[in-house]
Amino acid sequence: MRERVKKILRKTKSVLFTDPQLLYKKEQHLLNKPFYFEGANGKAVLLIHGWTSVPYEVRRLGKYLNENGWTVYGPMLKGHGTVPKNLENIKWSEWVEDINRAYKKLRKNHNQVFVGGTSIGANIAILLAKKHPEISGLVLMATPYQMKLEKLKLEKITALFLKIMRIFKKYNKKFYPPTFGSRTTITRLISYRTYPIDSVFEVAELVKKSRKNLSKITQPCFLLQSSSDCIVAKDSMEKIYAQIGSKIKKKKYIKRAYHTFISDIKNKDVLKEIADFIESS
Repeated sequence: MRERVKKILRKTKSVLFTDPQLLYKKEQHLLNKPFYFEGANGKAVLLIHGWTSVPYEVRRLGKYLNENGWTVYGPMLKGHGTVPKNLENIKWSEWVEDINRAYKKLRKNHNQVFVGGTSIGANIAILLAKKHPEISGLVLMATPYQMKLEKLKLEKITALFLKIMRIFKKYNKKFYPPTFGSRTTITRLISYRTYPIDSVFEVAELVKKSRKNLSKITQPCFLLQSSSDCIVAKDSMEKIYAQIGSKIKKKKYIKRAYHTFISDIKNKDVLKEIADFIESS
């Protein structure tokens, strides 16, 4: 009886049951820092944040996975976690190399390493999985296969507009839709409010590179996307799901959520499903 009570108490203290906003207020000192949680089951998960964001974006997921035994590492991509100016002159290949180093660090002491990412973090995860087929599985959240403007055949017009724009200014301000982009949204609070226009071209190149030869992805994959995503093309997840070579694959739409939903989501089942997928793969 006592052991059962202890188990219940441990469960109620879990990050899974903590309101993301309350957690954010308590963890202000951790917002711009990478994280590394040592686990006990000999398995590891590498989590990759999105463009202009920070590892805190995936920290709550990482903490939950760690509570369930996994070692979890959330590194910082180059140019992030400081000021937007530090994104200038950073190439997409440098972000890939950041994650390649992080993966090698985990592989030293863990035979099984899973990789998860959100937004372009998921694109980087795809590139890493192509290079390292021994990766045990992938969790791909809000993964761009195409951006909405690209899907609408406006990519060349947009690129020309941005090239002209950067003659007059080097930075642009982020736009958040009013429905899911309130001022208290964590994904908004932790991200750069402005970004170098040149960095947009690096993101576009990364997305294009990642969607080539998706049949080379054979690891178990769990794909998640917001049904209200305002950034990526609506059928992004469907195209990735159809083209990957994985025999074990699963997809899930998240309702009423912003593009990068993982830091704000209050649906406990989503975190549980991710943990269950990793455990069963």
